[in-house]
Parts: sequence; structure tokens; C-alpha cells
Amino acid sequence: MPEKSSEEKALVAALGKECRTPAELSAKLKELFAGTLETMLEAEMDEHLGYEKHSVQGNGSGNSRNGHGHKMMKTEWGEAEITVPRDRNSTFEPQAVEKRQTRTDDIENRVLAMYAKGMSTRDIENHLRDIYGIEASSNLISRITDKVMPLVTEWQNRPLDAVYPIVFLDGIVFKVRKDARVVNKCLYSVLGINMEGRKEILGMWISDNESASFWASICNELKNRGVCDILIACRDNLSGFSQAIETAFPHTEQQLCIIHQIRNSTKYVSYKDLKALMADLKLVYGAVSEEAALAALCEFGEVWGKKYPQILKSWETNWAELCTYFKYPQEVRTVIYTTNAVEGFHRMLRKYTKTKTIYPTDDAVRKSVYLSIQEISRKWTMPIRDWGAIIGQLSLFFEGRFPA
Repeated sequence: MPEKSSEEKALVAALGKECRTPAELSAKLKELFAGTLETMLEAEMDEHLGYEKHSVQGNGSGNSRNGHGHKMMKTEWGEAEITVPRDRNSTFEPQAVEKRQTRTDDIENRVLAMYAKGMSTRDIENHLRDIYGIEASSNLISRITDKVMPLVTEWQNRPLDAVYPIVFLDGIVFKVRKDARVVNKCLYSVLGINMEGRKEILGMWISDNESASFWASICNELKNRGVCDILIACRDNLSGFSQAIETAFPHTEQQLCIIHQIRNSTKYVSYKDLKALMADLKLVYGAVSEEAALAALCEFGEVWGKKYPQILKSWETNWAELCTYFKYPQEVRTVIYTTNAVEGFHRMLRKYTKTKTIYPTDDAVRKSVYLSIQEISRKWTMPIRDWGAIIGQLSLFFEGRFPA
């Protein structure tokens, strides 16, 4: 810890003599804050007029001081009243406390931090009242968090890398008010693994339903933001996505999530058959090669095809996009055979947003999710496991498609 200066020591000593309780210290700090802020404003007025208070240089200057106005500021030490100097020509634009500003940046930053961590508007309101003695209405908190929306728009339209070796797509459902009703809306996330092996949320999109045109708009947006190539796209069986990505990125390989396929396959299986059926199904998705997997799928059909024909049909229908991972070594298979990466992100997202059961608008969802993404992505500082081996293998399979 750096040694305190003599001025700091003197201030601490003075506060220690005057204050006997934390409440007294807080009140004193509020006084010091207000006094210091007023001193800063007076200095700004001196600079604005070009002369100090009571100086003869102001005679005939064309502008002069014109008393003070009073303003109540909400600070992290509670509410404090300050006096703001005015000039006769009304041209003074203070910077320390701007016109119509009634809160310090610290309070706004604290509100945004609490909102990002999943606290509801009511919880934030109670927290500010109990901890800081500040009365902040739900509307005020909403106005503070609404300042994030330009950042959301900027983030959603930011330039992206030219090549993403792997991307994952999945959705998460939120309840949103619409026309006096509460409806389910799905927020779709695209999580990319960049060339350094680090996770990155490329964007988020809200839709009432899936369609080829919806996915085409997403793919085209990614292209417009600079994405030229995606090597492998891992996804659930999203309606319309296959055709959209084939149009926008025709050389991208697609891998359906094996875990989702298994869940869908066993959804209606009798409990007494489940263990044996899962053992036979594991021989399919756990095979060492596509040939071995097809042989195991054929045997699965002979055993279970008559009793559960829908399972066999589903695997055969989706096989072209289920078998992609068989060509790759284990390090690559482990990453792409499931959408667990983006599902893990959504689990963390749900942790941050679980207190917000119903959102008033789509923008409220975007605002909350954006702030949560900023919190979550701080932990994504390291490349994914075995990235060196993975990128080495991909460079062999996708020769000529890596940026120079």
C-alpha cells in the first residue's frame, strides 16, 4: 500500500477527531463532497469569465456573476444540496455538474452494476434507500438503465473478425409483455470461437418464431459486419437455419447437437426400455468412425426400429448434419458435438436474469442481456481447452481458408 501524503494524513486525523461513528463520518463526507464540488464550480466560473471573484478585471467585461442556484444531488453518501454559480448572460455550462444533472456518475454506475447482476428495479430502489439513503423511483432507475441502449446498438453493430473457426447457436426464452398479454419470446445468441480460441458473443436477436428469412437476416448481418467465413456451425435443429447458412456461407460445415438429438430421441421412450436403448444408441454416437456409426445405427434399427420407429427415422433424416464430427480427432469432436458452450452461456445468463420474471418490452430484454454479457465475458480471458491442437487440426482440414 502506498504511503499517505501529509495532506491525506492531516485529513484523516481531522476526520478522526470530528467523527465518532460511521454515521457521523458519512455525514461529514457528504459535507466535504458538497463543499469540494462547489469549489470546483466556482473555479469553472472563474475560468469562464476570465477573472476571479471580486476582481477589478471584471469591470466592463460584458458578463459577470449573478448569484447562485440551488441543486439537490444524489450521491453515494446520500442526498446533498449544493449551490451552483450563475452568470448574467446565462452562458455558463458547468462540467463538474452539468445542467439538469442530479446524480453523480458513481450512483449511475452502481445502478447499472446492480442491474447487470440481475437485481430487479424494485430491489435496486430498496438498496439505494437502505444503504445510501437515496430515494430513487422505478422510473428514475429505468431512465438510468435506458442510457445503455445506445451502447447496445453500438455493440450489436460492431465489426467482427473475418473468420470464426467455430460458432454455436441456441436460444433462450424470456417472458415479455405485448398488447396487454405476456408472451414467450426467444432470444437467439451466436457464440463464436475466434482465431485465438476465445469465446465471443457475436450478437443477439429476438424473434417470436424461427424461419428461414429470420436466419437469413442474421447471417447477412454477420456478413455485413465483416464475417467472411465460418468453418463449423454447431446448432440445435433450428427451423430454417440450414438453408440460410448454406446461402450466406456455402462452405460452412454444420453439426447438429448430439445431446439435443439424444434428448429428442428418448423423450417418449418407456422407462423400462430407456437404459438398454441408451446403451445401443451410445454405440452410434460414440463410434470411432462414420462407417462404424452407420453399422451401429443399422443394428439399432433392427432391435428398436419396430417399437420406436420415430427414433430411427429422426437419426436417418438428420444424419448428414449429425455425422460431421466423425471425421475429426477427439479434441475437435469434444468441442463441436454439442452446443454446450452456448448453453453454458445461457445458464449463466439465466442466473443474472432470474429475478426479472417478466420484461415490459423487447428493449428491456436487450438491455438486461447486454449488461449480463459484459459481466459474463469478463471471465472469458483464456482460450478453450486444447485450442492449440484444435486449431492445428482445423488448419489441415480447412487448408487455404485461414487468414494470412
